[in-house]
Amino acid sequence: MSDHLQGRDAVFPAAEFDTRLARLQSAAQALGTEALVLTGPENIFWACGRQTAGYFAFQALVVRASAPPVLLVRQLETTGARASTWLKDIRAWQDGEDPAEALAALVQDLGLRHIAVERNAWFVSEALAAKIAAALTGVTMIDGSGVTEGLRAVKSPSELAAIRLAAGYAQAGIVSAIDACRAGATENDVTAAMISAAISAGSEAMAMEPLVSSGPRSGVPHATWRRRVLREGDGVFLELAGSHDRYHSALMRAVWMGPPPDEAARMMDVAERALDVALSAMRPGVACSVPHEAAQAVIDAAGYTEAFRKRIGYSMGAAFAPDWGEGAILSLFTGVNRLLEPGMVFHLPATLRSYGHYTVGVSETVIVTESGIEVLSDLPRQMTIR
Repeated sequence: MSDHLQGRDAVFPAAEFDTRLARLQSAAQALGTEALVLTGPENIFWACGRQTAGYFAFQALVVRASAPPVLLVRQLETTGARASTWLKDIRAWQDGEDPAEALAALVQDLGLRHIAVERNAWFVSEALAAKIAAALTGVTMIDGSGVTEGLRAVKSPSELAAIRLAAGYAQAGIVSAIDACRAGATENDVTAAMISAAISAGSEAMAMEPLVSSGPRSGVPHATWRRRVLREGDGVFLELAGSHDRYHSALMRAVWMGPPPDEAARMMDVAERALDVALSAMRPGVACSVPHEAAQAVIDAAGYTEAFRKRIGYSMGAAFAPDWGEGAILSLFTGVNRLLEPGMVFHLPATLRSYGHYTVGVSETVIVTESGIEVLSDLPRQMTIR
């Protein structure tokens, strides 16, 4: 009998995931193992479409090298797993049951003796990993970390379409936030306008909260809104990511309440030029280090090396909290030698900080194309003066 829930809420047709699973099966075969066990929510989602707000509970996707995959989830999550995936074999562990023992029982039931297990998933603690290793008695385990991430770096046309939609949501949020920046408004007012506009445009839950800060607080990296009242002379930092079917696109802009100080204006000019040269350096066949080094050269020449101690960009794609980016997969940074390929997606935040005083900057999310890049926003990049 057919399952009326199967794939009802899936973000892509079954064929999209069949292709991904086939690539994972090939990877498992290349490792010389019988199965690849995925535990990270982004990797499981990429492989089969499984998504939920309950990913804090242990889950595992067992991708067998020569047989259909099997998904293990908490019992409460089985209905959502059936609706969000096209998988035919979904198993459950019960509240009160040790998920490590449940995984071991599944591996035994499938007759697996040699598996590759992800060891870098955020939601598998060191203690749980030790329990899993102890429970899998008689099973040879090798490290399967990084296999799925390597495949996720280049997006399919369906993924790129979702990211383009997410970019529109992010731009709607930034436009509304800029409009809400006025003396007497609070950071909460600005954030409410930002989130409301992004969600009204179509965004789903974002994998990380927006970054909205003003005055001296804007000089603190990754600060979020805290009811502060905007005043004349404040700088305001705005950044968020829109989300479509878990695929994210981020955008950042700067606002100043009245004329900015000369130093802030100079720093903003340098940030814009650094972003411009980084974007100009991006095309297929160029190493990921090249855009960063181009931006860093502009920043260093202007004397702002200490104001920029980070990478110029990171990969974007499918994301779950706590991060909207794929920075753990691929960075635009010194020493990263992987070549850019068509279908890769990056967020490039060019930010300069007077730490504890203010931050200025601008960003774009871009898709690497056959000949260069596609910038996903058309919002002016200069600082907005309110």
